[in-house]
Amino acid sequence: MIQKVIKFNPIIKDKIWGGHKLQTLLGKELGNLPNGGESWELSAIEGNVSEITSGELKGTKLDQAILLYKGELVGNKVYNQFGTNFPLLIKFIDANDNLSIQVHPNDEMAQKRHNSFGKTEMWYVLHAEPGAKLISGFAKHTDASEYESLVASGEFVNVLGAHEVKRGDIFFMPAGRVHAIGKGVMVAEIQQTSDITYRVFDYNRRDAQGNTRQLHVAEAKEAIDFADLDSGLKPYTLKKNDRTDVVDCQYFHTGVVNVNGTAKRDYSAIDSFVVLMCVKGNANVEGTELRLGETAMIPASVQGISITATEDTELLEVWV
Repeated sequence: MIQKVIKFNPIIKDKIWGGHKLQTLLGKELGNLPNGGESWELSAIEGNVSEITSGELKGTKLDQAILLYKGELVGNKVYNQFGTNFPLLIKFIDANDNLSIQVHPNDEMAQKRHNSFGKTEMWYVLHAEPGAKLISGFAKHTDASEYESLVASGEFVNVLGAHEVKRGDIFFMPAGRVHAIGKGVMVAEIQQTSDITYRVFDYNRRDAQGNTRQLHVAEAKEAIDFADLDSGLKPYTLKKNDRTDVVDCQYFHTGVVNVNGTAKRDYSAIDSFVVLMCVKGNANVEGTELRLGETAMIPASVQGISITATEDTELLEVWV
């Protein structure tokens, strides 16, 4: 029988816009990285495959574990569809500066151009400085014929929706929606397994060598949904010691489990692995501590778990 709770080594990514909150707020070890922008908690991206840190599978890579346990680990329906290609990429992101204005391709475009999955994603805001914002969707009707002139003049940002955010806000970002995480925001991100981003504007930033980052203006034009006026904000109300559904799409189903005491979770009907991300407080999951900023996987063969907490705690609970 595979272990009930599996934890992984985070993979820290240095980003030009990153900072130090992954360490100061979430306890991640940044080492010598000057700008810790992302912590890849659970990844099967080539060259960045997560390694298990707990139990009898310690030291095993995620793809190797899937090959070994197949549907017992990820679920029979998931294994039949994806094989050893784990379908989600799970991250924490610290925006110490504005991220580029960007868009991600859908499955069809990503398959055609990159032989990859598309990139639909969602964000849970863990921390936001006063007045911090996210960009999501368009603020007014815009069409493709205006796009290139707006980008060339630097006015593209003026037609986008800017939304002030606070801790606990959740945004859904389907492929095709223009977006950007703003300075002073930290998020938990759940997305399809893809690392394809088309940058439209990057604030003319230069790296330590004086180089600007590549833009993808033409590719973005093809990917953008110009009719998208939706902010993507998902309102919700927490239920004590229970799950509140927040995002339900073809790629993942995410809820927020609020625990102060004991929450019993029944997974017998879903035929999928479950990912738990601790975004507030500290929990004990079947005897394994899950602290703020930590992530764990529950294998598909586990029919249910018990989560306990002695303080107000929130976990993102995700399956496919």
